[in-house]
Amino acid sequence: MNESITVSKEDYLKAILEAESEGHNVIPATLAHWLSVSAPAVTMALKRLKRDGFVDVKSDGPDRFIRLTASGKEKAYRTALRHHLIERMLSEVFGMEWYEIHAEAERLEHAVSPAFEARLIEKLGERGTCPHGNTVLPESPSQRRKRGLIQLSEAAEKTDYVISALYERDPKLLVFLYQSGISPNTRVRLLAKNYDQTVSIETPMGAITLGRPAAERVWVKRLTAKDSPKDSVK
Repeated sequence: MNESITVSKEDYLKAILEAESEGHNVIPATLAHWLSVSAPAVTMALKRLKRDGFVDVKSDGPDRFIRLTASGKEKAYRTALRHHLIERMLSEVFGMEWYEIHAEAERLEHAVSPAFEARLIEKLGERGTCPHGNTVLPESPSQRRKRGLIQLSEAAEKTDYVISALYERDPKLLVFLYQSGISPNTRVRLLAKNYDQTVSIETPMGAITLGRPAAERVWVKRLTAKDSPKDSVK
């Protein structure tokens, strides 16, 4: 097997691994949505990935479920780790804003050499969280709930929370959350859960109303005395 792997293959493999880690059954439509590519493009990519020994594709009725092989998981994890390390480098070393770094890391993750990756691990460590509050592999909802996290859409009224993690694969969402005063490690108060499924919250920038799709992408933890978020709700 050729040891080189193209950028497009790395993107597909990482998307499959991330989807699996979040608890999804990965089907071709999942990849088309996550990677913003056409169904025929996914079909062609899966043929190549299967040929190269990176994925298995199992049919169950009308659906085709995609699973990574051991080789595919290894390639995917290295890409996810490089992405994680680059995000942390951009934030912790260069001071780049958290809502800007995901897209930048998507571009740079393919250019990191093994030697540079080793230096990044030496400096930053492999087990920390990125500036969006996520580990190398995203957790499933059940794993987050075991740690006491809930979606902002589920939060209780008149209660204070600290932002723990954000969905980071939508750059427009990240900018919107930033502009709304919702950032990792900041404090918010859920004021009301409205009839139209929006939520009214108080942020360090003031009161805003957030739609359900965005609120479901924000994971929070109920604020306790030991928590010290960097911003407080006024």
